[in-house]
Amino acid sequence: MPRKPINLAVLLSGSGRTLKNILEHIEQGKLDARVVTVVSSKPNVRGLEIAREAGIDAVCIPRKEHPDEEEYSRLINEHLAKYDIDLIVLAGFLSRYIYDPKYEGRIMNIHPALVPSFSGPGWYGEKVHRGVLEYGVKVTGCTVHFVNYEYDRGPVILQKVVPVLDDDTPETLAARVFEKECEAYPEAIQLFAEGRLKIEGRWVRILPPEEEQQ
Repeated sequence: MPRKPINLAVLLSGSGRTLKNILEHIEQGKLDARVVTVVSSKPNVRGLEIAREAGIDAVCIPRKEHPDEEEYSRLINEHLAKYDIDLIVLAGFLSRYIYDPKYEGRIMNIHPALVPSFSGPGWYGEKVHRGVLEYGVKVTGCTVHFVNYEYDRGPVILQKVVPVLDDDTPETLAARVFEKECEAYPEAIQLFAEGRLKIEGRWVRILPPEEEQQ
């Protein structure tokens, strides 16, 4: 019997590459989910266009127009309350979001490094990959984690490792890390859809498939 798709809300701030990847996995039947709404913190970004082209309700709640963090988060929560949302997915969302407590354990983010390294306030985009290269580490990667009220400090769900090459630039490294992001995020969302993620303190246990739990 087919599994009922879970409802996703996607929060973004830019190109929508992660949203596009999620939509492609859904279309290919690899992800038991549907995106019911998209919220952008910036106007006129490609991510909004991708959502609207897919027939998804997409809105912009401009961060610049709402400098108070709590007020801004309240507006997002009011919008999300219109939908029956199972999981909120942060997809390059560059504003701090104080979520409604009812979403505890139901918000994911992906970070382009191996948390807790090169993570936290100010660590995003090219800054992460430049920091990796300047430090001289031999591996980096991406981390999918549940979101709490601290930047990049929620319990880790999945991590994928990428080697750092001697001739890497921030751009080449970012491209290879993003390839792993395209694998890790849908995988984590699907595990959530299957009810296979169990949070125990800082640990996220990945349960076996339902048929193996019988």
